[in-house]
Amino acid sequence: MKVIEHLNQAKSTLFSFEILPPLKGKSIQSIFDGIDPLMEFKPKFINVTYHREEYVYKERENGLLEKSAIRKRPGTVGICAAIMNKYQIDAVPHLICGGFSREETENALIDLQFLGIDNVLALRGDSIKTESTFRPHPDGHAYAVDLINQVQGMNQGNYMSEDYQLEPTDFCIGAAGYPEKHFESMNLQTDLQYLKAKVDAGASYIVTQMFFDNQKYFDFVDACRAIGINVPIIPGLKPIKTLQHASFLPKFFHIDFPEELSKEIVKCKDNKAVEQVGVEWGIHQSKELKAKKVPCIHYYTMSKSSSVKAIAKEIF
Repeated sequence: MKVIEHLNQAKSTLFSFEILPPLKGKSIQSIFDGIDPLMEFKPKFINVTYHREEYVYKERENGLLEKSAIRKRPGTVGICAAIMNKYQIDAVPHLICGGFSREETENALIDLQFLGIDNVLALRGDSIKTESTFRPHPDGHAYAVDLINQVQGMNQGNYMSEDYQLEPTDFCIGAAGYPEKHFESMNLQTDLQYLKAKVDAGASYIVTQMFFDNQKYFDFVDACRAIGINVPIIPGLKPIKTLQHASFLPKFFHIDFPEELSKEIVKCKDNKAVEQVGVEWGIHQSKELKAKKVPCIHYYTMSKSSSVKAIAKEIF
């Protein structure tokens, strides 16, 4: 079932979450262990992130360095299929531009269609750690809107190959939104125009980057509606769990902590105390969002479900 159908049919705020694929070598059970504790809250869909390649340099016998690409985590196709088979819940793979040619993207979408997976979240993705700016594949896409155009093209029966007849796909496409703007955008209004282009290209719904100030989400939704973005906008929340998050999350995701939250974090002596603050703040955020009848609340778990479970017990 498509995410947009779940959203349109819902009579109250839905629950969904995102998981992180395990490091290579770990079993599928490590994924199930992160999902099982959240099943009591009846999630309608589960997102599976994709992490692109990294590069390492190995010294050769002649003293020169050889650059090698490695992927530390498996792809999302098999993981999504396993989730849908075990739980009978829709899985949403992240589809990214970085590291993929258009042909590789098309092949991945064909595989997803064969498996009965009819949802994708289309993202540009991050630059690799050794590059200061995002560099697309030479035969790939530079922007998420281009990726959405390819998926929507396949939905209309337009494939790269003209050698054989292929049936149109029927993917529901999600896109990412940034209440505090994407860090590369000149300003929020410019970022909103990029988001509108993604919706106009075929995105049926939006999932936001994490935020800790609900007012920024409410303002973001109002700004979207003002320029004609009328698809559902799902708020994304992440419970803070460690002292390291206090500096890492603002730096990596380019977001701000409200002053009230930061004051509570500063008081914490250890990660256990931070996690409790994160749960309490997540409950506060979730209650306010649900009271405003948001279509769904989407939690970023990083495959560690304890905090999200504690929040969901109070909300769903």
